[in-house]
Amino acid sequence: MLHTLLLNGQFVKRLSLGSSCSGDTIAVHLSNVGQRQLFTKTGYYKGAIVAIKTIHKHNITINKPLLMEVKRDVLENEQIKLDWMFRYSLMQDILRGMAYLHSSEIKSHGNLKSTNCVVDGRFVLKITDFGLHYFRSSDGHNPDESYAYYRGLMWTAPELLRLHHRPPEGTQKGDVYSFAIICQEIVYRCGVFYMSSMDLDPEEVYEKVKNGLKPVFRPTLEECDCPCDELADVIRKCWSEDPFERPDFQALKSIIRKLNKDGDKGNILDNLLSRMEQYANNLEALVEERTADYLEQKKKAEDLLYLMLPKSIANSLIRGESVAAKSFDSVTIYFSDICGFTAMSADSTPFQVVDLLNDLYTIFDSIIEHFDVYKVETIGDAYMVVSGLPERNGNLHAREIARMSLALLNAVLSFKIRHRPNEQLKLRIGIHTGPVCAGVVGLKMPRYCLFGDTVNTASRMESNGLPLRIHCSPFTKEVLDTFDIFELELRGPVEMKGKGKVTTWWLTGEKAKPNPDKESRI
Repeated sequence: MLHTLLLNGQFVKRLSLGSSCSGDTIAVHLSNVGQRQLFTKTGYYKGAIVAIKTIHKHNITINKPLLMEVKRDVLENEQIKLDWMFRYSLMQDILRGMAYLHSSEIKSHGNLKSTNCVVDGRFVLKITDFGLHYFRSSDGHNPDESYAYYRGLMWTAPELLRLHHRPPEGTQKGDVYSFAIICQEIVYRCGVFYMSSMDLDPEEVYEKVKNGLKPVFRPTLEECDCPCDELADVIRKCWSEDPFERPDFQALKSIIRKLNKDGDKGNILDNLLSRMEQYANNLEALVEERTADYLEQKKKAEDLLYLMLPKSIANSLIRGESVAAKSFDSVTIYFSDICGFTAMSADSTPFQVVDLLNDLYTIFDSIIEHFDVYKVETIGDAYMVVSGLPERNGNLHAREIARMSLALLNAVLSFKIRHRPNEQLKLRIGIHTGPVCAGVVGLKMPRYCLFGDTVNTASRMESNGLPLRIHCSPFTKEVLDTFDIFELELRGPVEMKGKGKVTTWWLTGEKAKPNPDKESRI
C-alpha cells in the first residue's frame, strides 16, 4: 500500500500497486507547482517499490559503477500531515543525508530540490537523484519546455546560475543554498520560491536571482511564520549571496537539532508512535472529507435520476432491484400541444423555437410540482403528464390532473413568446381516465413509459380539442362529478378515429366553495 505526502496540505487517495512496472502514478514529492501537484511514476524492483524517473539521453553505456548508482533509487512513501516536529524532522533527515554525501566520494549533490526528496514507510526522508552525472549532462534546453527548464533551476544557487557551463555535480555551497529553498517550502507549504507579494513565472525568478539584485532576491520568509526567529536566521544564512557565508551541513545538523527540542525528546520508538498516531488522525479526517465528497456527488446523481424516473422507481434501480411492469386500474392522463407549432417553427429560427419551448416548459414544470402528478415526457411541443401512478391515489388522480390543467391553461394565457410578443400561444389540452400498464424501458436512457388504449384515447382527446380549451373524456367527467367541485360544459358527440362518436366535455373551471366531504372521498 502506497501513500503520498505533499506540502500544500492536500492529500490524494492511497494506491495499491500489484505488479512490476505497474506504471501507476502517485505524488511522492515535497512541493507543487502553485496549486498543481507534482506526480511521478512508480513500479516494483526486486519486490520493493521504486520511483521511476525518465532519463533524457539517446545513447547510454551501461557499466558496473552506473548500475550501482541506479540501485539507490529504491523508495517507499507514506502520507501524513506536517506539524512542526515533523517539519524539523524532514530538515534533519535532509541534513543527515547531505552531510553523508558531502563526506563520501560523491562530494556534492548538484540537483538537490524538494522534488528529489521522498519519505519512506518509517517516515524518514530520503534524498534521490544524486550522482548519475553522466545522465544529467545537458547540451541546452528545448525552447518548447522553457517553463519546466527554468522551474528546475529555482533551487540552484546564484553563483551557479551565472556559469556558462554549470557542472552537473554542483558544489557543496550550492547544495546548502538548495537546502534553504527547500526549508522555505517546508515553512510555507505553497510551492518552490513562494512570494507573498508577487506572482512571477520561473524565468523571471531565474533572471532576478542570477542578476544578484541588491537587496538579494529571495522567496518570502517572515519570522512570524516560523516557530522561532532562529530558524528564519538559519535559512537566510544558507541562501546568502556569498557562498562562503553559508554554513556547512555538519554545522547545520547541530543547529537544527537544538531548534527541534520537542522532536528530540524521548526515544526513537516514542517519536515513531507519535507520528503513527498523527497519521491515523489525519487519515480519519481524510476519510471523513472523502466520504462527504462522495455523498455530495451521490446526491447529485440521484437528483438527476429522480428527474428522469419516479422517485420510487429510481430508488429501486439504485438498490439494484429489477423493476417489473405494473398494471393500474385507473389513472388520468394529460396531453397538450401547441396549435400551429409547425407553421411557427417554419417561420422561426431553431434557437427561437428552443427558447420558446424552454420558457414554456420551465413554467409548466414549476407548476406541476404542486400536484400529485408525474411528467412522463415532452416530445417537441407535446407535453404528457399522468396521475395515479407509480403511487396509487384512489380516484384523486382525476382531481389532480383537472386542477393542474386549469393552472397550466391560466399560465398560458399570460405567457409571452420572446420573438413574437404580440401573439397568444394557443395550447390545446386533452385529458382521459382509464387503465394502463407502466414500466421502465431501456438501459442507457431508461424511461418510465405507459402502455394501453388509455394513452391513445388521451392523445385523441387532445388532437380533437380546441385551442385554449381543456377537452375532457366522459370517463374523466364521471370521476370528476364525484367531487362536485368542477365546472364542466357539454361539448357533445365527437367523431374520433377508432372510437366512433364520443360525447365529450369542456373543463371550464373549479367552483369557489368545494364540498370538503366529497373532495376527500377516495
